[in-house]
Amino acid sequence: MNLNTYKYFNEVAATGSIRRAADRLHVAPSAISRQIALLEHTLGVMLLERTNTGIRLTPAGMMLERFTRKMCRDLDRIHESIKNLKGLREGEVKIWVIEAVVQAILPRIMTSFNENYPAIQFSINSESSDRTIEAIIRDEIDIGIVFNMGDRPGIEVIKRCPAPIQCLVSPQHPLAQHQSLSLEDICGYPVALPVSSFGMRQTFDKVTRSLHLNPQSIVNTNNLELTKAMAIAGRTLTIGPKQIAAREIDQHMLIAIPIDNEAMESANIEICVHRDRTLSFAAHQFLKHVCREFN
Repeated sequence: MNLNTYKYFNEVAATGSIRRAADRLHVAPSAISRQIALLEHTLGVMLLERTNTGIRLTPAGMMLERFTRKMCRDLDRIHESIKNLKGLREGEVKIWVIEAVVQAILPRIMTSFNENYPAIQFSINSESSDRTIEAIIRDEIDIGIVFNMGDRPGIEVIKRCPAPIQCLVSPQHPLAQHQSLSLEDICGYPVALPVSSFGMRQTFDKVTRSLHLNPQSIVNTNNLELTKAMAIAGRTLTIGPKQIAAREIDQHMLIAIPIDNEAMESANIEICVHRDRTLSFAAHQFLKHVCREFN
């Protein structure tokens, strides 16, 4: 059994489709099917179930997926380390980040990094803080940038950057002239909120529950562009750090008003890695760069 067999299986498990795995690996779907059939014959168990919606792992398949995921990631790191010894300085950095960072901060940081390491590539997903932490634990990614997650088992926070949660409103909103707001003020108006997997929503919910407040949430979404658009329209407000609305604030479409609450004022954006895993050269260099440049 060669290593490609396990790599093929791992890609099918990750994509949920033999055809998508074949496209990503640039091989024929039939070649992947043959290798997985050989693997199932060798192990004496079924690893995959074919369903109308795609591929589903059997219990044995889930067990093997945990092994092959780590094995493939370790092999990628070994190959990259050997290239670095030859002075090629190549590799890929896998990052999951909150939406605000993708739009407002990351492009500038990646551009400056690319000037020194032009051969290093990036794979970037915009995800909620909860999903990002899960991906770090599962060794699916190198670096996660999350919002106000605090201490988690197995996760090391490399840097915390202040990102107070503020009230974002249109200049025409009745609250727009206030210098600061209470949560009671905010809960008196319709509000558009991110879904509960977002760190800022978790902080907001925890504080409002402790104060026995009932926000008038008329929109719950995983798209921060929609929450901002609702606020720009005028009747609805939203919440978030200024970083997520830097462009709209600069263009005078939104105003950021501080919220008079300690938990909201002390929120952070956090740069995280797995506590017990060694980063590749590419990921390590980018981690140093992003920690230095992030503000």
